[in-house]
Amino acid sequence: MINLASYHTFGFQSSAQSLVEIESLKSVPELDDGPQYVLGDGSNTVFLEDFEGTILKVSIKGVSVSETDTHYVVSVGAGENWHRLVVWLLEQGIYGAENLALIPGTVGASPIQNIGAYGRELADFCHSVEAVHLDTREVHLYQAQDCHFSYRDSIFKHAGMHRWMITRVQLRFPKQWQGVTDYGELKSLGSNPSAREIFDTVVKIRKQKLPDPQVVGNAGSFFKNPYLSVSEYAVLKTRWPTIPAFVVNDTQVKVPAAWFIDTLGFKGKTVGGIICHQQQPLVLANFHAGEPQDLLQLAREIKQRVSEEFGVNLENEVRLIGARGAVEL
Repeated sequence: MINLASYHTFGFQSSAQSLVEIESLKSVPELDDGPQYVLGDGSNTVFLEDFEGTILKVSIKGVSVSETDTHYVVSVGAGENWHRLVVWLLEQGIYGAENLALIPGTVGASPIQNIGAYGRELADFCHSVEAVHLDTREVHLYQAQDCHFSYRDSIFKHAGMHRWMITRVQLRFPKQWQGVTDYGELKSLGSNPSAREIFDTVVKIRKQKLPDPQVVGNAGSFFKNPYLSVSEYAVLKTRWPTIPAFVVNDTQVKVPAAWFIDTLGFKGKTVGGIICHQQQPLVLANFHAGEPQDLLQLAREIKQRVSEEFGVNLENEVRLIGARGAVEL
């Protein structure tokens, strides 16, 4: 049995039948009929109980850069750390990923939920995703349009795709860089900041708002920010005039999940050793030897109360893993 406490950032005590580290396509093992789970750094995974199968820990490394007349094309092994890649790109003078600084996890996990922050998301510069089928060993290159990226979603989260393991991601950045600073606190940077200034600001904000998972166990944002129709938002705004929103398109807006949670008074609320973080209520944290049932109780209470009060369904962004795979909140 393999102790999984150090393999996910919530740190709950759990185990797996076995764990195989994947360092190349050649090291993908022959698998039996039992459950398997593909794992990066565990920063978006919570093991709720002992896993009755094999953990496939993706550790494929390597970064290479090629160029066209207009773009840098960066090919990255799925096991590379995302934030360290962002730092490296900045040092090489390759700009475009700076808004996504300090997002925990591996490069291979980034397309699965289409990571994003401060006005940018992976889909803005993802060129292709290489993946291998765990049963057939077929290797397939998914072009960006094949990935069906949307808000915190992609084809890799949908039915049937759990048998594919991402091995490499190719990113494409224009040489004529244009910074994105029209989201949240980045607006204070003005119209023409450098990529380094954007990076430094994002890192400063995230450190101020979010607990370090190496210090306090957490998986970042526990819930997705819900999308509402313009009419749904208008109804809510008549009752709560200060409700914030970001325009998505002509028919939809995105409302911060943290606003719903904070408005209901959950900030600082604890269940056992799990807390709704005092600075960022979107984060549920393991502050004092919490247990999986504590986390589920608090998350379910938040979800139910938001539904009852606002008629809004919150979806968990964090992947909850039970004995044989993903479980519903």
